[in-house]
Amino acid sequence: MSAAARINVRHRDTGVLQIGFAEKRISDALLIQQIGDEIGKAVDAETKPRVLLSFRNVDFLSSAALSMLIGVNTRVRAKGGKLRLSEIKPEIYQMFKITKLHSLFEIFDSVDEAVKGF
Repeated sequence: MSAAARINVRHRDTGVLQIGFAEKRISDALLIQQIGDEIGKAVDAETKPRVLLSFRNVDFLSSAALSMLIGVNTRVRAKGGKLRLSEIKPEIYQMFKITKLHSLFEIFDSVDEAVKGF
């Protein structure tokens, strides 16, 4: 499966780049690398990216996936953009709390709430 099939990228009318994950479990090192590369390409194509990552389909994230998200956040901020996360299941949100990453990322319950905040 190609990396492009691992994420769904949608340009919203509001200028927000909405990215969803096709995979339910984001834990394999190669998969995480492919997802990170694909998100990176989408971010690099934007001038001042406003990126929303929707975790609606995700049931599991590994700690390596969290590291990839930190890298995406750094990349977005380096271009003067903003990154927001939405629709994170409670068990995954606990990982964000345990690692204190909930204070690094702007996390919203729904896509609509996250888009309004941009």
